[in-house]
Amino acid sequence: MNDGNKNQPIAEEQHNELIQEPQPETEEENLAELTRESETNEVPAISAEEWQQRYEELHNKYLYLLSDFQNYKRHVAKERLELQITAGRDILAALLPVLDDFDRAAKNNVLDEGIALIYHKLLHILQSKGLQPIEVEAGTDLDADTQEAVAEIPAPSEQLRGKIVDTIEKGYRLGERILRHAKVVVGK
Repeated sequence: MNDGNKNQPIAEEQHNELIQEPQPETEEENLAELTRESETNEVPAISAEEWQQRYEELHNKYLYLLSDFQNYKRHVAKERLELQITAGRDILAALLPVLDDFDRAAKNNVLDEGIALIYHKLLHILQSKGLQPIEVEAGTDLDADTQEAVAEIPAPSEQLRGKIVDTIEKGYRLGERILRHAKVVVGK
């Protein structure tokens, strides 16, 4: 090519290699370039039978996955129901001795002493399961998160106006959740 003559012009082929084609600047130009390239590439032809075979294969996979998912949903629902029944069974089994104590107290005609003992036993069992009473004191402000005002009465004194006067039913929480709001009477 350049046999010693350094001033000889570069061959046209080498010149074309050195010059690069300008790159497309916008997405539309990029897309058009890719379309032109894909039109020049040959795509292998697939027969209708091959398409049908691929379709059936994918369709069967879909049906198997759908069936597996439905079985999973049924299994989870069954486990959830069994868990609820088991949890209820545990509480009822824990309360059966309290019921037995009521029966013994009624037979021996010692309900006053028996009721106090049974109450403490029941309270201990429920607290061991996570039940906690919500403490409400007369004269405090109403807390809507843990208390429910069920009645308003004229305040017996000026200090009890807008405050809790009495508690009708105790409130309870199970762990961090409110199981039942305390029902209170507020003075107006």
